[in-house]
Amino acid sequence: MAAQRVVMVVDMQNGVFATPRIERERCVAQINRLTRAADRVIFIQHAEDGGLEEGSEGFALLPELEQPENAIFVTKTACDAFYQTRLAQVLSEQDITQFVICGCATDYCVDTTIKNGASRGYALTVAEDAHTTANRPAAQAQTLIAHYNEVWRTLTVPGNPVRVKSTETILSAWQTN
Repeated sequence: MAAQRVVMVVDMQNGVFATPRIERERCVAQINRLTRAADRVIFIQHAEDGGLEEGSEGFALLPELEQPENAIFVTKTACDAFYQTRLAQVLSEQDITQFVICGCATDYCVDTTIKNGASRGYALTVAEDAHTTANRPAAQAQTLIAHYNEVWRTLTVPGNPVRVKSTETILSAWQTN
């Protein structure tokens, strides 16, 4: 039987957070709430030169992030967690067709993975209060988070709308199913 409560956590790594991210503690707390309630957790980790090499301290997940024993780990080298990774294979092998997505950075890897996943037919729910980013030259982090939550709510993927919900709403729905 397929896991119905699946959480995909994107790039919550030491090296990624070397750049300050808005509301780190709140974001991690929300992610931990989701992963504790999930049947399956998939951690996506970015690898590249300059501090995110596999096995390095920068590549490691944030120490305050809870990691269930049965978690699955997928390494990527691009903003898109599906690009030249084993993610699609893992989802297929686990019979996973729907998942909640959260993590960092809202405007890069989280966004790209959401759009590609939705286009591939996965039923995605974005935890609107469990993703974060940094301030950018053109926009503050809080503005970016609000903007992308709205973009995902209105994303056109015929027959497969992306849902954007609070962690509390997601957890409440899981308790009733």
